[in-house]
Amino acid sequence: MLSIIPDVLEGQRILVVDDVESERRLLAEYLQQRGCRVYLAVNGQDAFKKIQLVNPSLVLMDVLMPVWDGLTCCRMLQANPQTRHIPVVFLTGASMPEQRVQGLLSGAVDYISKPFSLEEVRLRLTIHLRGGGPARQAAPALPSQAGNLDRILFQSARQLLVRSLSHTPELQELAEAVGTNSKRLNEAFRQCVGVTVFEYLREERMKEACLLLSNTGLSIQAIALEVGFTSGANFPTAFRDRYSLSPSQFRQARLDLETGDAP
Repeated sequence: MLSIIPDVLEGQRILVVDDVESERRLLAEYLQQRGCRVYLAVNGQDAFKKIQLVNPSLVLMDVLMPVWDGLTCCRMLQANPQTRHIPVVFLTGASMPEQRVQGLLSGAVDYISKPFSLEEVRLRLTIHLRGGGPARQAAPALPSQAGNLDRILFQSARQLLVRSLSHTPELQELAEAVGTNSKRLNEAFRQCVGVTVFEYLREERMKEACLLLSNTGLSIQAIALEVGFTSGANFPTAFRDRYSLSPSQFRQARLDLETGDAP
């Protein structure tokens, strides 16, 4: 249940970047209600300057803005060793596949479409603030409130999950493999990364699918099997639900960007 996911937003420093005052105010008020320390910027250049001063935990940023757009700001952050670790989540009405892929390639960790649900914003921020990064990276740093047993269970289960996304164990089997039960393992994941085992695995699969679509010539069907979808028909639906474009659109947009054909 969403209500039992620990709210880790309290005390986090969030920079909200949008040239539309009503959007800034809506997000700022909501995040302040969740206990965040909120900072505001009106464009990418303003954001870049403020990031140097406040070192935010996360940047929630629109793409289309004057002076510097969100893509420019994100690239500048990635080019600076002092700021490249700060997660950037784009929050925008951009609907073209090329625009979405550009956002991910510039270094953003996520892309939320307008009109947005504040609950979706909360959950996405929770995932990224708790270390839900790209698949097959080193295990994320875990929050201090997670108990030692939670950390051990999470890290042990994560290793089994990402070892082979194409053949992941069922929840009960996974729990037994790390010496616990399904309910306790889900609780450990909630404490450590803010989501259930299933939600964490789904995110890992989508991130790995993006890597395979970008860096290999594997067919969509082969990629679906590689990341653990037993039915090739389910993969495009899940991918579209996550990124608002199909696997084929994502791959083509990536190719267009690399060859300079994208608008």
